Amino acid sequence: MTDLKLLALDAEDLDVISATTQDAIVRVGDMGYAQRDKRFAMLMNRYAWESGGKTGQRKRTALHFDRVQSARTTGINMDAVEGVLELLAIRFAPEGDEPSGVIELSFAGGGTVRLEVECLEARMQDLGAAWAAKLKPEHTA
Repeated sequence: MTDLKLLALDAEDLDVISATTQDAIVRVGDMGYAQRDKRFAMLMNRYAWESGGKTGQRKRTALHFDRVQSARTTGINMDAVEGVLELLAIRFAPEGDEPSGVIELSFAGGGTVRLEVECLEARMQDLGAAWAAKLKPEHTA
């Protein structure tokens, strides 16, 4: 399977990254905000929805957002570095003077990360080989 490398500069691009990273598993200790660099970054084990087939796969993936002015969390204990989260969706909403806005990462159980950004600039990249997933994520309507 080919490694993915995606760039998002608008909400439509970010929707593609959101769909690609849906159901990713994220360790709390593998995400953080570097205020001096204005960057929020995270490592995840994403479910490779694009692989198709009966046997699912996961891939180690990096995602980062640049030009981040602030980062806030709700419903996530950032001190629980071994805690595990499941990413559900990533959304962008313009706010104030465009192109500034808010990026919201939504996790199962109601946890969120809210990033205030100067503009939308996100990059996602697979980091290596895939491995067999133990379970395929299931969603109820």
